[in-house]
Amino acid sequence: MGKTAAIYSPYLNTLGGGERYTITFAKVLSENGYEVDIEWSDPSILDLLSERFGYKLNQHIKVINSINRGDNYDLCFWLSDGSIPTLKASNNVIHFQVPFKDVNGKSLINRMKFFRVKNLVCNSKFTKNIIDHEYGVESSVIYPPIDLSSFKPMRKENIILYIGRFSNLLQSKGQDVLVEQFKKFHDSGYQNWKLILAGGSEIGSDKMISKLNIMIENYPIEIIKSPSFNEIKKLYGKSKIFWSASGYGVDEDENPKAVEHFGMTVVEAMSSGLVPIITKLGGHNEIITEGIDGFLWTEKEDLVEITRHLVSEKGLMQKMSKEAVLNSNKFGFDIFKKEVLQIIK
Repeated sequence: MGKTAAIYSPYLNTLGGGERYTITFAKVLSENGYEVDIEWSDPSILDLLSERFGYKLNQHIKVINSINRGDNYDLCFWLSDGSIPTLKASNNVIHFQVPFKDVNGKSLINRMKFFRVKNLVCNSKFTKNIIDHEYGVESSVIYPPIDLSSFKPMRKENIILYIGRFSNLLQSKGQDVLVEQFKKFHDSGYQNWKLILAGGSEIGSDKMISKLNIMIENYPIEIIKSPSFNEIKKLYGKSKIFWSASGYGVDEDENPKAVEHFGMTVVEAMSSGLVPIITKLGGHNEIITEGIDGFLWTEKEDLVEITRHLVSEKGLMQKMSKEAVLNSNKFGFDIFKKEVLQIIK
């Protein structure tokens, strides 16, 4: 009988970055001798995850109603919601996707539960710094896996792209800031450019999208709700610049949850040859080499100024695009796989 693994995430059906991390962890295990059980009430979640992230999941991954916190499994991977479970597998891994703060992480009961955990893994150094301080632990960093083979430059058009959820539940993605600044960019002489905002539309996002639809009237701005994986690849492929205002206006020391903890879409964009111009917050700082493969901004007025510079300076866009593609390789699936196999051996 082969090795067995239990996987748990409370947020699988949100189909976001943490869910990609979780299902990719499961994929690595299933391709390396593990029979993998994912705890979820509806087995069709595998089809949704496969479609959203472009994965072909093998027969060694299945969905069950309960993994009983890893009891009788060789390995348990648990995505934390801030709480620490009492895990029962032989080898337990807790993943922190969010930099939880002020959750009484150093409590006696948590310290006792950590005795059962072999590895604490974070998605960025930014998250790690918060988690280690909050819980009094020493975690490691395994960056989120980007399937770089899926994202390639295509024939480029004058498109500025942002991909992110139409939601403010955890983070302010700042689509309204992007619209506001694009209108200024457009009106200053760049009428041949277009802005596209694409992303998942969750419960409660209708109000936000309605507000954006009013803001974009009479401007070359398009909103694409819940695009498929193939649509996302095409959007990346034909766009030139990737904008992000995620976390804008947030004090990341006071509220680290409200900024990007890493920024998977930034890496996908880079792999597709887009030049990112993104907020100088959170995990973004670990992706971009300022002025080489992208730009980081602090004040929203900088977004337009940097974009004008990138567009108008001869040869700069092409040069930085090539660097972006090259440097995106640091976050590929093969590196993720190697680091996962190292911690579970």
